Parts: sequence; C-alpha cells; structure tokens
Amino acid sequence: MRKYKSKGASLCYLFAAGLLAVNSVQAQHYDPHAAFAPTLYTQNGNAFRSASGDPGPAYWQNRADYTLNASFDSSSHVLKGVAVIDYTNNSGDLLPYIWLELDQNTEKPDVLANILNPNNRTLTDKLGFQFAKVQVLQSGHWQDAKYQVDGTRMQLFLPTPLKGAGAKVQLRLDYSFELQKSSAGDRAGYMTTPQGTIFEFGYWFPRVCVYDDIRGWNTLPFIGGGEFYFEYGDMDYTITAPAGMLAVGGGALINAKDALDSKLYDQLQKARRSDKTVVIRSKTDIQKGIATKQKTGQTSWHFQMKNTRDVAFALSSAFIWDGAKINLPNGKNSFAQSVYPISSAQNDSSWVRATEYLKASVEDFSTRWFEYPYPEATNVAGPIGGMEYPGITFDHHAASGKSLFMLISHEIGHSWFPMIVGSDERRAPFMDEGFNTFIDIYAQQDFNHGEFAPKRDGEYAPGGGNPADEIVPVIASVQNGPTLMTPADWQDYKYVHPMSYFKTAFGLVLLREVILGPDRFDYAFRHYTAKWAYKHPMPTDFFRSIENAAGEDLGWFWRGWFYNNWQLDQAVTGVSYVDDDPTKGALITLKNKQQLPMPVTVEIHQDAAGPITMSLPVEIWQRGDSWTFKVKTTSKLKSVQLDPKALLPDVDRSNNLWQAK
Repeated sequence: MRKYKSKGASLCYLFAAGLLAVNSVQAQHYDPHAAFAPTLYTQNGNAFRSASGDPGPAYWQNRADYTLNASFDSSSHVLKGVAVIDYTNNSGDLLPYIWLELDQNTEKPDVLANILNPNNRTLTDKLGFQFAKVQVLQSGHWQDAKYQVDGTRMQLFLPTPLKGAGAKVQLRLDYSFELQKSSAGDRAGYMTTPQGTIFEFGYWFPRVCVYDDIRGWNTLPFIGGGEFYFEYGDMDYTITAPAGMLAVGGGALINAKDALDSKLYDQLQKARRSDKTVVIRSKTDIQKGIATKQKTGQTSWHFQMKNTRDVAFALSSAFIWDGAKINLPNGKNSFAQSVYPISSAQNDSSWVRATEYLKASVEDFSTRWFEYPYPEATNVAGPIGGMEYPGITFDHHAASGKSLFMLISHEIGHSWFPMIVGSDERRAPFMDEGFNTFIDIYAQQDFNHGEFAPKRDGEYAPGGGNPADEIVPVIASVQNGPTLMTPADWQDYKYVHPMSYFKTAFGLVLLREVILGPDRFDYAFRHYTAKWAYKHPMPTDFFRSIENAAGEDLGWFWRGWFYNNWQLDQAVTGVSYVDDDPTKGALITLKNKQQLPMPVTVEIHQDAAGPITMSLPVEIWQRGDSWTFKVKTTSKLKSVQLDPKALLPDVDRSNNLWQAK
C-alpha cells in the first residue's frame, strides 16, 4: 500500500459527490437477463488454468533467482550493486529477449510516470539506475549484451534465444543509483533523526518481468499506483554499509553473529525464544554506540529469502530494535521484529507495541487463512507512509495507537496478498489491496479481545459508521468511473482507496456474511489461497475458485460488484392476506428497483404472535423485478422490514419498511 497524499481529500470528495448522486438517484429498469447472463467467462478452462479455478495440470511459470551484492555510501547516498540473475524458462516458448523492470527510473524526466503525474521534484537522467555492465553468460564467459531502456523497462537481447522446458540463462547487471528522500514512487527514501539517518530501500535492483500464459511478457510501466508483479525465486543478498549502522531485511539474516555486537546478538537469541517483546537494542545502547561488532570501517549483512518475489531492506544507526517469537499453527516458529527511532517510542501506545501488533497479526492470518512461510516478519519505522514487501514492511514513524495497529496489520497482511498469492497488482489491484483489507477486518476484531475493533479507517468505512451505508455514496460516485477491474494507473488515484480497498473488502464481507455464510466462504477462500500460493492467479481464477469450492454460481455477483458499479434498492411494495384473512397467511410483494440483485432477509412482526424471520435466495430475481411470497401468519401484520441488520448497501432504506396503518 502506498499512502497517497491526497487520500483524505479524495475520500471527502467521493463521499460528497456520492451523496449528491444518491440523493438524486432515479429508479433504473432492472434487467434480470443482464444480471444473470450466463456469459461471464469468455474462455473455457484449459491445461494451464482449470475451469475449477485451480492451476491446471500443465500450469507453468518462469523462475528468477538472484544473487545480489550491494554497497551503500551513507554520505553520497549512492548504492552500488551487482545483480546476478539465474533465469529459468519453464514455458514452451523460445525467448529471444528478456524484459526487466527499473523502478528507480521514476527519477528521470522523460518516464511515463512523470508525464502522467507532473511534480515539482528535480529530475535528471543522472538519477535512477545507471549501468556499468549488462552481460549474459555465454559458453562459460560473460559477454556484453545488447539492451535498450524505455522509461522503467529494459529489454535485454539474448545472443542465443532461450529455449523453453526448463532452459536457463544467467544475467549480470552492474548498476548504481542515488537514493532520494523519496525514491521509486515513494517506495524508498530516507529521513534524518538526531541519532542518525534512516534509509529504506525498496525497488533497489533490476527485476525480471513476468512471462506468463495469459499475456506473455507483462511490461506495463511503473507509474506509481500499480505495484508488484514478479517471478518467484530464491534471493541471496549482501549489503555492505558503514559500521555502526544496523541492517534489517526480508528473509533470514545469515551472519548475525559476525555482524552484531555480542550484547545485541545475545539479546536477539533471547527475543527469538520469547512470547513477549524483548528489547534487543535500547535507547541506552544507541547513546553508547552499541551496534555492530566492527566499530569502524564497513560491515556486511548477508540475507537469504526462499521462494519470494522481491526483497527490501533498511539501514540506520538510529534504530531501537525489539522482537518476539511468532507461534505458528503447525507448531513451528517465526520471528517478529521492529526497528524504530527514539522519537517513535514516546508513549505506551506508540512503536513500543509494534512487535506486539506484528506478532498478533501474523498469528491471526496464519490461523485463519494460510500459514506464514518466512523465517522473520520485520517492521521498519521511517519516512514511507506504508509499503509492503515480502516479510518486511515500511510504516510511518509517527503512527501510534489504533492507526499504528491498522498500518502494521495491513502491511504485513500483504505477505499473503500478493506476496504468497502472486497476483498482478498492476492490472488487478483489488486482488491484493482489497483482499488484504478484508483479512484485516477480522485480525482487528480478534486482536486483544477487540481492543481496536471494529476496523474503521481510511481503508474501510472511513466515516466510522456502518460500512453498508458508507459504501453507497462511493458506488454512486463512480457510476461513470472505474470498476474494480480497472488497473490502478488507469484511473484517478482518488478512486483507489474507496474502490480497490473498501469496495473489494466490503464485497468479500457480503460474500462471507450474507451470501455464502462463514463456513462455506472460509473454506473456499482458504482453498484459493493454498492452490495459488507462489503462483500467478488472474481475477477469473479467483472467481472460478470461490464458485467451485463453495458450490455456488456467483456470476451475478462478480458482474454486478466487480465488473460494474451496479446499485441496490430493495423495497416492500405490497402486503395483503389470503382471502383477506390474516389467519390464512400473508402475501408480501418485494421489488428490486436497481440493477444489483441480492438475497433478501425479511423480518415480520404480527399483532398477536412472535416475529418471523425469512431468508430468500438471490434466485428470486432471476425472472423479474418483483417477487411475492406467502408467510404463515396467525394475526395481522404490524410491520415488514427488509435487511433488518442493515447489512446490504441499499441506496434507499426508507422503502425497506412497511408498517400497518
């Protein structure tokens, strides 16, 4: 998640515009043939992607393993690196070239990101990635490769086309770039503190684009809104920086004993065994300069991460450091750790609880959905408002209390979506931001007996009220705007949070709480997550997977909620009695006045008998916009109420209630 600076204003604008649209909404003609059209899926299942939504028997994906060696000059802010990439072509295709992504090139003036999003930053071709060598290993020797750079993309031409079916090629790129205060679309940067500068490195090395069975090479440029889509592989990386600076990164720190001061190393081992947060490096240690074993010169930090799409790291001499053991459902353990400056630890609701929040979130997501696979979960306080990488997050140093829990839980939640389930964030942001916001709802509900529940924030029901009501003006405001199927960079960013985050998450809540029920939904969602772990699902894979695992045709829901911004308005339009005799039963007529159909819950109150609650399936709307049903009654009705718990996003609740005169 990137915290867009205009998010608050955008949400206010959307709600104001949406409320105007709701107030002036006109009844649409409900078309059941459009709502329940049988043509949602335009392609049949195949050997690569099954009709059931699972990966097919011949599913393949390519692989990129990285060995990275980088050094950082804290004075010039220049990182110099050597990236050796072992690329495996598991497709059946011959590849004459390989595309790589160069996100740091957003600092150059002519890239598409700066044309579409003008800014006042100083931009120059001397910023971004600079290449000293681009080579291919050919016949046992490194040979210079031909390549061309187009904005944030590099096309590397192979001397000999790479065969498929598991053939490999090795690439080497010697590169450098100068870290800016905000780099790579605010995914990396630095900030100064009295104790030292905090440096956060994301998007810090050239990465191979995905080649898949859907589009071949995925080369959408990095513009700022759309984030990840990369191949899986093992990453071995070494960061060399001035002694006295601590480094944390995604994956496992291999040489902790060699790099760390012995006191910190001993505290680290204690923290790894503790269920409660243990301070590894304290404020006093910072003041005494206790950090690395070597006091002068350079210190190298060696990390490894298996089966990952990316790695990120952070450096600083200003870090307080604490950690605690994560208990996983299978009896194994991982490790939660947080690093933050002294200024972030001013009170008991600030970053001193960060590891507690991190540990609880990882344990919750692991228990509910899929077990956390990485050896560590790391949280860094710094200038970046909120950004996720596999197993490590960058969160704003000034956050505290409920907002800090929300931020940490959301960002580490991205380790599931899209780090484990590797969806294409460039084209389908709802599959990571929305899915992640959805799982956050339950993690926040579960944490410390609901200490921060319910989830109400800039991601979900920002007004603090009923999400079913708050989503109505959002949907109304985008009647001629983007849908959930619109890529992030193809829409005004003011829509990203209300749509990709809020609308998606609330849609999944509707599926879980109203349409399928928790048991059926949870099984289906876990099934999808497990089947697509470390793979590349598309939106239709998700739709098919939920339908098959839950045993329900949900085409009407995907069409109305994801492909369109259809609105809902259910109404009670008539009440009568069989033969005018209440003891023979009541006839209740309902109407679907807008295009979105939904199941119906009806609460009926009688004069001289107890209330009756009935649940009507969505199929009542397959034949038309009206439905009349009989209720066994013994006396006159006092009232008929639709959606009594206000769970549905009904644009006009006034017609949900019928009362006897």
